[in-house]
Amino acid sequence: TKSIVYTDHKSLQYIFNQKELNMHQRRWFELLSNYECEIKYHPGKANVVADALSRKERLKPRRVRAMSMTIQSGLKARIIEAQKEAVKDLKAPSEGLQGLDA
Repeated sequence: TKSIVYTDHKSLQYIFNQKELNMHQRRWFELLSNYECEIKYHPGKANVVADALSRKERLKPRRVRAMSMTIQSGLKARIIEAQKEAVKDLKAPSEGLQGLDA
């Protein structure tokens, strides 16, 4: 069965009749020659649905600022301090905690 292909690319309707083709047209010719089809021109503006789908939505790009944040946790210092206090309460030597200062 022969299919009808509607396109808004006007030169495609004459692609099978042209003697010389540029590279872009050759690619189309190679693709379409595998099918039994008739190509008819249909202006893009007349085909509202396809025209709307083929248009990309143009959004203004958002500006993004680089940001860095350093989070310092006092957890390690609080643990070491609590350990020192616990050792003082036990009246044990605090030599084992040397070098653990933050």
